[in-house]
Amino acid sequence: MSEVFRILHPQRQTSAVVFASPHSGRAYSPAFLQQTVLSAAMIRSSEDAFVDQLFADAPRFGAPLILADVPRAFLDLNRAPDELDPAVIAGAARGGHNPRIASGLGVIPRVVAGGRPIYHGKLTLTEAEDRIRDYWHPYHRALRQVIDDTHARFGEAVLIDCHSMPHEAIDGHCRPGQPRPEVVLGDRFGASADRAVTERVEAAFASAGLRVARNTPFAGAFITQSYGRPSARRHVIQVEIDRSLYMDEATITPRPDFEDFRALITGVVAELTREPQQMAAE
Repeated sequence: MSEVFRILHPQRQTSAVVFASPHSGRAYSPAFLQQTVLSAAMIRSSEDAFVDQLFADAPRFGAPLILADVPRAFLDLNRAPDELDPAVIAGAARGGHNPRIASGLGVIPRVVAGGRPIYHGKLTLTEAEDRIRDYWHPYHRALRQVIDDTHARFGEAVLIDCHSMPHEAIDGHCRPGQPRPEVVLGDRFGASADRAVTERVEAAFASAGLRVARNTPFAGAFITQSYGRPSARRHVIQVEIDRSLYMDEATITPRPDFEDFRALITGVVAELTREPQQMAAE
């Protein structure tokens, strides 16, 4: 497996906004598919399928787009490199309680959606370390470089970390009679982005007719926590979009009206990349 990521650069960067999709990778190598106990279809259940296509027009609006090719089931780019799960990695040290590791969703996942095990048995610590060296570090070096370059050019950088969520992910988080959110923005309760930036992102999705919630049940994970520094004008907002809006979750295929929804998200991208240096100042 050689694919790690792609960066789609605009002809000329005119926006302080950077888009990234760390979980839409689908470069499943034959070796990995032989290693897993899951079928080729089932292994994709944790993938943010088609999110890369939803945001594909970002470079047309002057914004860089970083797309992971490495699959989330193989390596999770939205986890810290030391979040090693001893239940799936032989020789990994046991640390304090970590809810992500406990649920099987460390940097080397133990399970996919629904808690289904990926492997029969454990991986070696060497194999886990090789994956982190060959895939995790190159992606994050590239992401940080794009953010640094954008910040140097515009005096700020706004990373939109693009994800999707299962339709049932909101179950249990809505009050009776309350409309179900279709988009959840995570800014770690204001720790990863200035309030004005989050408000503008929320307004862009809401203006497109989407119901938006903040931080519940997804407040942001490693990327928002690590790259968001509002005081330094480095803002990160995690975006979770309900998968049922554009795909059949059972078959992992686009809905017949996929292009209509993609056009709607393109409109959101166009709004977010307008007036690039005024997001935090408004």
